[in-house]
Amino acid sequence: MPTPAIRPYHPGDRDAVFDICLRTAEAGGDARHIYRDQDLLPNIFAAPYAALEPDLAFVLDSGAGPVGYVLGTSDTPRFVRDFREKWLPVVAARHPLPTGEPATPDEVMTALLHRPERMIVPEVADYPAHLHIDLLPDYQGRGYGRALLTTLFAALDKAGAARVHLAMVTANTAARAFYDRMGFHEIPVADPGVLTYLGRSTS
Repeated sequence: MPTPAIRPYHPGDRDAVFDICLRTAEAGGDARHIYRDQDLLPNIFAAPYAALEPDLAFVLDSGAGPVGYVLGTSDTPRFVRDFREKWLPVVAARHPLPTGEPATPDEVMTALLHRPERMIVPEVADYPAHLHIDLLPDYQGRGYGRALLTTLFAALDKAGAARVHLAMVTANTAARAFYDRMGFHEIPVADPGVLTYLGRSTS
């Protein structure tokens, strides 16, 4: 079998990235049974990065297609503006804002889609870049996550972002152990909800 290799994302990877996003979205586990709209989470947490920051989108290709990815932005405030002005018009009709208080998992996530300003967290202002990384289970614990992050860190550093942050579901203890090994540290946030914020330098 070919050795998996990291390469830049290209549009033909869309379906595989959407699948990976869903299969790792429930605290690292499969979320396909939770959401009726299977495009919703990818259109929040994966597709906009590939569309708006293609130079910071990379996949791990097994030889038969992507089995993991890392995506990011070098400038979160700019990304939020672009999300509102350029991305939401593309997907808003596909995922209309729910009326009333969100009551289902789909409605909760759709409300997040329509509120990109949630990504502006004052406590992480000194870490202007942020990222998302996901790997299918068979490719976890084999060094590929480290390689993906290292690739993105180099690209972020080249783009002028000295520090990067991420927001992870606190319950995903396996992911936290990985990020600790990668040199991330916790950033205290006043009201993080179910999330933990982590940061580190890109160098």
